[in-house]
Amino acid sequence: MTLKQRSFYFLFIFLVSCVTLAQDFEALQYRTIGPARGGRVTTVTGTAMLPGTFYFGATGGGVWKTDDYGTTWNNVSDGFFKTPSIGAIEIAANDPNIVYVGTGSDGIRSNIISGKGVYKSIDAGKTWEHIGLEHTGQIGAVEIDPTNSNIVWVAAIGNAFKPNKERGIFKTTDGGKTWEKVLYVSEETGFADLELLPGNPNVVYAAAWKARRTPWTIDSGGKNSEGGIYKSINGGKDWEKLENGLPKGLIGKIDLAVSPADSKILYAVVEAPGEDRGLYKSVDQGKSFTHVSDDVRLVNRPFYYTNIELDPTNPDIVYSNANPLIKSMDGGKTWKRMSVPHGDNHDIWLNPDTPDLLIQCNDGGANVSHNGGKTWSTQYNQPTAEIYQVAVDDQYPYWVYGAQQDNTTLAIPSRAPKATTTPNESIMMNVGGCETGPVIPMPGNHYIVYNNCKGRFSVYSKKTGQSREYSIGASNIYGHNPKDLKYRFQRVAPIHVSPFDPEVVYMGSQFLHKTSNGGKNWEIISPDLTANEPDKQVISGNPITRDITGEEYYSTLYSIRESKISKGVIWTGSNDGIISITKDGGKTWKNVTPKKLPKGGRVESVEPSQFNPAKAYIAVDRHLLGDETPYLYKTEDYGESWELISTESNGIPSDYTARVLREDPVREGLLYAGTEFGMFVSFDDGETWKKFQQNLPVTPITDITLFRGDLILSTMGRGFWILDKVTTLQDENITQLGDTPVLFRPDNTYRYQTPWGGGDFPEYPSTSVIIDYYLPSDITEGVSLQIMDAQGKEVATIVSDSTKLKSTTEKVEDMSLSMTFVYMDEKLETKKGINRFEWNLQQKGAWTKNKKRRYKNGPMVLPGKYTAKLTVGNESFEKPFEVLMDPRLEEEGVYLSDMKEQQELQFKVIDLLSDARQLQDKVEEKIKELEKNNATESSLKQYKEALKQLKNDEGAYPEVVMVAQISYLYYILSGADKVPGQEEKDSYQELLAQFNELKQKVVL
Repeated sequence: MTLKQRSFYFLFIFLVSCVTLAQDFEALQYRTIGPARGGRVTTVTGTAMLPGTFYFGATGGGVWKTDDYGTTWNNVSDGFFKTPSIGAIEIAANDPNIVYVGTGSDGIRSNIISGKGVYKSIDAGKTWEHIGLEHTGQIGAVEIDPTNSNIVWVAAIGNAFKPNKERGIFKTTDGGKTWEKVLYVSEETGFADLELLPGNPNVVYAAAWKARRTPWTIDSGGKNSEGGIYKSINGGKDWEKLENGLPKGLIGKIDLAVSPADSKILYAVVEAPGEDRGLYKSVDQGKSFTHVSDDVRLVNRPFYYTNIELDPTNPDIVYSNANPLIKSMDGGKTWKRMSVPHGDNHDIWLNPDTPDLLIQCNDGGANVSHNGGKTWSTQYNQPTAEIYQVAVDDQYPYWVYGAQQDNTTLAIPSRAPKATTTPNESIMMNVGGCETGPVIPMPGNHYIVYNNCKGRFSVYSKKTGQSREYSIGASNIYGHNPKDLKYRFQRVAPIHVSPFDPEVVYMGSQFLHKTSNGGKNWEIISPDLTANEPDKQVISGNPITRDITGEEYYSTLYSIRESKISKGVIWTGSNDGIISITKDGGKTWKNVTPKKLPKGGRVESVEPSQFNPAKAYIAVDRHLLGDETPYLYKTEDYGESWELISTESNGIPSDYTARVLREDPVREGLLYAGTEFGMFVSFDDGETWKKFQQNLPVTPITDITLFRGDLILSTMGRGFWILDKVTTLQDENITQLGDTPVLFRPDNTYRYQTPWGGGDFPEYPSTSVIIDYYLPSDITEGVSLQIMDAQGKEVATIVSDSTKLKSTTEKVEDMSLSMTFVYMDEKLETKKGINRFEWNLQQKGAWTKNKKRRYKNGPMVLPGKYTAKLTVGNESFEKPFEVLMDPRLEEEGVYLSDMKEQQELQFKVIDLLSDARQLQDKVEEKIKELEKNNATESSLKQYKEALKQLKNDEGAYPEVVMVAQISYLYYILSGADKVPGQEEKDSYQELLAQFNELKQKVVL
């Protein structure tokens, strides 16, 4: 390429990018399909002033609020918070409208999402303001001075993955306008908790914690000088370290509780080695402590949960949130397990006036109790699931699969199955494996599902409900030093099904394994494809608490993909930053890691191109190493060279860690990127990126798949989301929008019968053809959309303005029923930019006196070829599309010819219903006219007798007569796609004869 050509190319790319980036994609909205089952919640709170009001903060789902004791929950942070990770929530004691939230969960798992500071609401969560401390990382506690809600304290743990100075105890006296760091230990030691003394908020206790995560271990605790409990008696001006009676050696995470009933009493649960661990109690405001319990349940996994709370009316009643939830009635000496809806407990809040009213949270969500924990509210009303990956099957409609952290694998329908009509209930199925996944339905046979559970492979049958495990190595790898393992499997070890053979499955340890018979036999088809640095192969959990769940097994494969267009070309990525490729099905391998890629990152996704076998994309995540930079690369020469396509200036913010990168299957160069804080799209093969968030909540996008024109996402905190029909993005016009309207080609659409009813959640849409169009400016009138069949006959016309409708409707009223079906729909937007209209496939229905319902609710069009015609002023634009038959119908013996016969009868019934309703209307008007003119009863008689045959009597359970009978016949004829029954045909003939006979008798 010459310099002149190169300059022109970059100018062209720049101009195209400017046009594209100027477009607003708000018309393209995501919808959530659940699950409704809750995910991990780390903090809860309530207020005595409003007993039914509670808040919870999720690890990746934001802040939620209930006003009805947990019967319903609503998100209140969407649109305001920059992060969905919540560490602490506090409500002002004297005003329930004032709420402070510290972001950044304090349970520092490896998949923890970073905090972005503190938010404040003065209207009970309706709106929020960011009030600083953006770089503090994870926040362990927020406390509000009960005498002055502008005085607020924050305990900042800090960045979970690297040292930072923005950690310590912070205080504001002006409601968050300014902050002062009043206590600081070091760049590596933050504070997990703080408490204000009841009755004297100038007395403050704070718990220091040295903590850090790396990909291969958890550091929780350190030397005694690096942790412990601090106290101030003058509002944070001076501090002393409390030591009398506390551990003298290594010390880790600490949580505090001061008794509201007796402020002399202070409890501390302490992570420490051996018998030094457990619960400490002071009865003199911290001057001395007594070790009252070393029960291992108090600190069995301290980095993840360590929380104690006291009954506000009795200092001897102590609750410990860990695994499990336990309760002491004697000041912590003895403990009894409490039953809660889910394990792994994080926080509890008790109403200070009636402590039997409480809210508690765990890995399954938040739950309210009115009776001290005997019974709880449901967790199946809070869609905060953390999902690791997404897959789809090939059913009609397709189902979406994934693994929910802290729960099970699951499959959820993408839209409501016909057999399901329960509104506001999420349908889901456990499909084997466990919380880690992946879970992959077998192509061509969705009854078989391939699974991973923490490195163990299994095959699940949906028909029998049996899960057959065929684990590689057939041994439990929990608790082992990874250097001693034959096979190192990461907790979310990848599974990939060959695009050429659904029986061929790949799975990754440090090696690539392959089976051709559902796991009964495995072969290793690679050498070690990881960096495998010896100093990273260590026992996880230092220096106090051992923790080896496989999450920290480093130097394992993390992503696998075989090219869809070149059999045997397989790419792998490891969680220590190595990219490898084989072109011969595993016989030979090459390390093709980008030379400029900083080492050690987790290769979240590899994506072979579907257009060029030499081309591939990778997404690398280094946040566990303290580097939040998104690393997206592409190669066009089998990895010999790589190009970074996520630079500081091309659209993705520098702290939006990369999670996944996928290529569009139809348009080359169209890419979708999921990051820690949302979605992005590129139309120029990664040269530039455009935010593609729309209504999607801020949460990590863990995986992306495209299927049947839909964009399907999994998230780490808000379940699954679908953007229906991204066909518009695949159109070349999307990057060339200017002064001319554009009608994008609608995607071919399956004609599903949608169940009646439904609700707000999950969002299951009715069947519709999605029609996208672009307008260069706002247009007040003259926009219409026509749908024409294969013969060019108008099926429906939708107009955007009531003026045009009025004139058209008048014509319809005066014409025969074969007249074109025209109606106004406000959703036919006329705004500048991209607009979306969803046509419900309905044809002209029966006449009714109610003008708003007139000619509505006709039958859906038959499968076939159609054309959409957009008219804007004097210009018209046409695009073809197809309505596809539901493939399940032929399996049940229903064919297109049957549907044609059904529809012919439907239209006959519609005509009859229209005639009958119009006759009824005319008879009623005639009766009114005669009565107004004081007509005799004899002259009214024929009309009243006719009306009695046409219209049901008033009152309960009237005899159903002609018009209602015809309407009922249409109802039973239209409830499903079928061959019309003989009884329906006979009923139509009978009703037609009755109507004709009646019409002959009535003189109008």
